[in-house]
Amino acid sequence: MIVKMKFLSITGPQNDIDRVVDQYLSKYEIHLENALSKLNTVENLRPYMELNPYRELLNKADSFCQQLSITSCSSSDVCSKEHAMEVVQSLDTQINEIYKQKSEMEHQLEETKASLAKILPFSSFDFNLHELLGFRFIKFRFGKIEHEYYSKLQKYIYDDLDTLFFNCSADKKYVWGVYFVPSVQAEKIDAIYASMHFERTYIPDDYTGTPKEASDELEKTILSLEKRIDDCDKQVAGILEQNKEELQCAKSKLETLSANFDVRKLAACTTAKEHHQTFYILCGWMSQEDATAFQKDIEDDDDIYCIVEDEDSGRVDEPPTKLKNPKIFKPFEMFIRMYGLPAYNEIDPTIFVALTYAFIFGAMFGDVGQGLLLAVGGFLLYRFKKINLAAIVGCAGIFSTIFGFLFGSIFGFEDIIEPIWLRPVDHMTTIPFIGKLNTVFIVAIAFGMILILITMIFHIINGLKSKDPEATWFDTNGLAGLVFYGAIVLTVVLFMTGHALPAAIVLVVMFGIPLLLIALKEPLGKLVQKRADYMPKQKGMFVVQTFFELFEVLLSYFSNTLSFVRIGAFAVSHAAMMEVVLMLAGAENGAAPNWAVIVLGNLFVCGMEGLIVGIQVLRLEYYEMFSRFYHGTGHEFKPFGKKAAK
Repeated sequence: MIVKMKFLSITGPQNDIDRVVDQYLSKYEIHLENALSKLNTVENLRPYMELNPYRELLNKADSFCQQLSITSCSSSDVCSKEHAMEVVQSLDTQINEIYKQKSEMEHQLEETKASLAKILPFSSFDFNLHELLGFRFIKFRFGKIEHEYYSKLQKYIYDDLDTLFFNCSADKKYVWGVYFVPSVQAEKIDAIYASMHFERTYIPDDYTGTPKEASDELEKTILSLEKRIDDCDKQVAGILEQNKEELQCAKSKLETLSANFDVRKLAACTTAKEHHQTFYILCGWMSQEDATAFQKDIEDDDDIYCIVEDEDSGRVDEPPTKLKNPKIFKPFEMFIRMYGLPAYNEIDPTIFVALTYAFIFGAMFGDVGQGLLLAVGGFLLYRFKKINLAAIVGCAGIFSTIFGFLFGSIFGFEDIIEPIWLRPVDHMTTIPFIGKLNTVFIVAIAFGMILILITMIFHIINGLKSKDPEATWFDTNGLAGLVFYGAIVLTVVLFMTGHALPAAIVLVVMFGIPLLLIALKEPLGKLVQKRADYMPKQKGMFVVQTFFELFEVLLSYFSNTLSFVRIGAFAVSHAAMMEVVLMLAGAENGAAPNWAVIVLGNLFVCGMEGLIVGIQVLRLEYYEMFSRFYHGTGHEFKPFGKKAAK
């Protein structure tokens, strides 16, 4: 069912908007519209421009809650605005101070790791670094050289130079070491090493002891810094955990305040010329029930003024769609949303879909045992996980169980219970001109005809609600189509049951006039609307186009009707598949079955065929039924603020 809507325009002094939103609007579900665009004929309107003062604090509170893995917050009613802001600001100050210290330590840690990376390759150089600085006549250079150039240095140059190279370590590419040269030859020998691509490493003067001692000291410093950084994180976690309840309350309050403040984005402002006072304007949609309660709530408030309009008051914009269905049918709204919400003036097909989907699924998948498994599993999953599809499976499982009793099948065994109705594989019916045919095929087509007639009635109702005479009276699915298809159904039923058919003139009227109306639906629709251009300009093209359209209409009636044969086909195939499972388990002719094969076979059929049947039923809903009456062009009713979250 689609909830009846009212359009509200709310106005009052600009500085009173927060009170109105918090005291009144937050209690009701209202779908706010952009006041500037909806009231574009009103002069002197301007946007309500103001920065949200709660957004930054809310982001901080949200960040703190994420660190605590908090997903839901307590009620904000017990927390005042001032207290909520104070809690978050206090936590932010404490945590920022800790993070400042942490940042300094992280910077120090990076520098220490960089220093360690410099000195570590020279750990085997067993000489006090500080003493090296006291050399007056000898220069030293730390660095690295590629293996290729190190070999050339050793082979061709080293013996002729006044230098000493101490090899400290090596990796796949470089040799790390220290070379010493006399001070007087330093410039020359440095140039030779440079030509060998020796890359210097500049060791800071603050190292003490040997490189090994210096690297050990640096590693201790790194461990100490990492521990202190970890302690900072633990300290922050402890502060947040200690203030967890207050933080939850503050976040909830800030969410409410921020959402209420953001109403300004959709509001407009106007200034009264007489006394230069500025007023806000809010507009949006409320359910009829909420609108009545809201008007009663504000009747004694002199600072708020509200105008309520009906949905059919001549507004060009369409009200949003809010669905309201009994709890048992609500999970099926998922299928409606997948296709598209109904427009405000359309029929809500949720209950129709729920009944037909579950019924058709049961007919195509009739088995007592497997149906009970689907029902119990689906409802348990919905009970604990709130998955809509699980509830749909549970409902479908109930109808599968019912049809299992009608077909006499339980986990594929057809000799345990007697069928209340028939067995799909064996039961045949003789019909004229065709001969024997599975009864379930005939029943499926008859059921499909009934559903098509029902959807045509829905189409007519939608046409009347939208005041579209062409769709209501002359469309393929309108009254003309209903009479034509109804005549076909009546004729087929009379013929199949051996009754006399109506006279030829009656058949001509029953079939001819509706087809003629369908063919001329466009000019007739314009004529009913009293439009001057009801006659087509290119009459020859119109005749050709109409001929092919009529052919398509007749073909669609036939193909849509024939599509429902799949209901019977799947009922037969399900029984046949279970016969195969029983045959593989050796259960035929009364032999002792292999229960492992029985269980696995039932699980396989229940899973695979259940999925296929579910998809096929949804296809019937969308293509054979929805296509006849449903457009799904509505837009969802979205209440603002905390009501939206609920």
